[in-house]
Amino acid sequence: MDRIDRTNNRLFELDLLRALVTVADCGSFTTAALRLNSTQSTVSQKIRRLEELAGYRLLERGNRDVLPTDSGETVLGYARRLLALNDELHEALEGASVSVVVRIGVPDDFAAGRTTRHLAEFNRRYPHIKLEVTAGLSRDLAGSYDRGELDLVLLKQRRNSRDAVARWSEKTRWVDSLRSPVFDQDPLPIVTFPPRGLYRDEMIAALESIGRRWRISFTSSSLSGIQDAVADGMGIGLLPLRAVTNEHRVLDKESALPEVDVFEVAIIHRPSAGPIVVALAESLSRLLEEEGD
Repeated sequence: MDRIDRTNNRLFELDLLRALVTVADCGSFTTAALRLNSTQSTVSQKIRRLEELAGYRLLERGNRDVLPTDSGETVLGYARRLLALNDELHEALEGASVSVVVRIGVPDDFAAGRTTRHLAEFNRRYPHIKLEVTAGLSRDLAGSYDRGELDLVLLKQRRNSRDAVARWSEKTRWVDSLRSPVFDQDPLPIVTFPPRGLYRDEMIAALESIGRRWRISFTSSSLSGIQDAVADGMGIGLLPLRAVTNEHRVLDKESALPEVDVFEVAIIHRPSAGPIVVALAESLSRLLEEEGD
């Protein structure tokens, strides 16, 4: 951890915590500033102030995006809970009609499009329900669920890794850059998630099973980072079918790459879940069944 000297022992201000959460969610100071109706310099000052209060560096500024450090991940977990409590208190004092909050976790590639429209439709059917949606890597969502921070999660996992109320096979594809292909390079450059990230071990095992030499040329904890790196010719990647873009070239059977068919999408909630969580799980199940048809 990069230690920073604490200036004092003041309480953490919600405004500073909100800035951290927004930057982490956006992966960019510029985008976070727009979302917060602020300037990039003001957001940067708030992050520096929070880092001084915490005594640790909380964000790493990379070439493509901004990622939380280990200390940042810890602070983010508490920050989200404190901000949620603050919102709940505000709603209670304002006499808000929202009576039930459902906290949902979905992988990055499910966080837009049909999933968002489906959740909006569910919310219209149950207007007294407030849906709090967190998007991220499945391993992080699973950790949040295990800590009791989420009520329902949609996870990508190796088959039968944990109990689920519903599950579907996850279709994946090997992809190369359409404009700057690298498949003929030796060793073959690969783009993947960091250690313990989904697909990484399976990619390496598949390449070694056919005797193909490889090297990791790029890693990212962000799905969009993986997509962009492949599109820009940094290496080949393994992506869920829904995450393949028109900037990618799908590597077909002629590439001789083994099919990776060991993952599933699972919907998980606790046996004690209330009727609204169960209804939402059933609604998401219908969406996934439609996508699989």
